[in-house]
Amino acid sequence: MFIGDQFISMRITKCIHLHQFSEIESLAKIIWTEHYTLIIGAEQVAYMLDKFQSVAAMQKQVAEGYEYYLIYDGEKAVGYFSILPEKEGLFLSKIYVLAEMRGKGFGRKAMEYLEQQTIQRGLKSIRLTVNKFNTKSIEAYLKMGFEKVRPVVFDIGQGFIMDDFEMKKTLGQE
Repeated sequence: MFIGDQFISMRITKCIHLHQFSEIESLAKIIWTEHYTLIIGAEQVAYMLDKFQSVAAMQKQVAEGYEYYLIYDGEKAVGYFSILPEKEGLFLSKIYVLAEMRGKGFGRKAMEYLEQQTIQRGLKSIRLTVNKFNTKSIEAYLKMGFEKVRPVVFDIGQGFIMDDFEMKKTLGQE
């Protein structure tokens, strides 16, 4: 597939094996440390990686209905995402791409895949939350047709909060 003048060989794989969750844990450590340390600080990044992105945490989430997917460029894992089917729509819990792979179409193609999954499942929308200070991601979501729904604040324990916007994209007519 060509994106601009670059060729990418992207594939998306649903994670079911322990080694895949270990690969996500490694990717998360790289991506989160690089991207979120300036936004929320190193201490909260470390806490959130352990609470939400460790192999044990992901296995617990899968048992609760979440699905994890790896994004590959050829044979190299370059990102991942997690979804939770809800009554009316799909909740996009996580979507992350390595810094050096951003801007090359991986995130956009993953979002197209998610839109197809939403429609195939008979759902009408994709919902997500994004840190209020994650301006580049917010801009990208707005360009993809998401709208800000409301601010949300979550207490995630140990004195940390997630200060986010909830965003939603409606597919077809609701």
